[in-house]
Amino acid sequence: MRAIRFEQTGGPEVLQLVEVDTPAPGPGQILVRNEAIGINFIDTYHRTGLYPVKLPSGLGGEAAGVVEAVGEGVTRFRPGDLAAYAGGVMGAYADYAVLPAARAVKPPAGIDARLAAASLLKGMTAEFLVRRCYPLRAGETVLIHAAAGGVGQILVQWAKAIGAEVIATVGSEEKADRARTLGADHVILYRDQDVAAEVKRITGGRGVPVAYDSVGKATFEGTLGSLARRGMFVSFGNASGPAPPVDPPRLARGGSLFFTRPTLFDYIVTTEELDDSAGALFGMISSGKVTVEIGQTFPLAEARRAHEALEARETIGASLLIP
Repeated sequence: MRAIRFEQTGGPEVLQLVEVDTPAPGPGQILVRNEAIGINFIDTYHRTGLYPVKLPSGLGGEAAGVVEAVGEGVTRFRPGDLAAYAGGVMGAYADYAVLPAARAVKPPAGIDARLAAASLLKGMTAEFLVRRCYPLRAGETVLIHAAAGGVGQILVQWAKAIGAEVIATVGSEEKADRARTLGADHVILYRDQDVAAEVKRITGGRGVPVAYDSVGKATFEGTLGSLARRGMFVSFGNASGPAPPVDPPRLARGGSLFFTRPTLFDYIVTTEELDDSAGALFGMISSGKVTVEIGQTFPLAEARRAHEALEARETIGASLLIP
């Protein structure tokens, strides 16, 4: 089978397409023939070494496809089932993947492999952010950065479905139009405008009770300055580079602020948590409250070009690799 591997950390040029043996499932495992593979910013963190992995390594953690075989003791899936996974394996950039059956989910009718691979990791991220990390309530005002990105688009729609007022930030007029289409009440061009000043203007000087920031370094100061008293800064990504260290006394001076750096994988530790998160996401999609845009697809062999486009902010919505 074909797989993307890298032997050293660095830019997209370190990614190589190689031929490897097709794995066989062991006890408790399933073999999935990938039909669509999700491309996520966390993949670039692994590739660059921001999130260290043992080298040489495969890449990618999200995909969906058909179960080809099951290992001993597996009752959760049967051959022929559609399975989707996010975080159960490192090496999803490949024709096939073996992973624990307990770390995959079965999408409901109406959600195919491409939609599942485009939505699962990003959508479960949005789910835990608005339902569990900071339980967003109707009537609250929320700041969502990178609102035209894969996670951002889902966050905007989910927040609006809850009944929140959404202030979205984007990097271009084209992406601003997309954020408005998704339901954002206010849109800020974070490269051209003072985010904190705009948020304070929109909220009558109060600020927002919560800000979801996946951009990192470039938006850190604006996010911190946008919070209301006892507001929560949810830093869940580093698209522009890691956010700087947080000085605890500064949180006190800002109004007894909270700062958290969560990851999805601490919110889907058990199979029950995984099923609940995926179920909530698929329910939102099936109801029409959340739509997932597949903005671009790339052949598996062009993973390098896909990463170049992602890091250059040239993508909108979700991106997929197609084996």
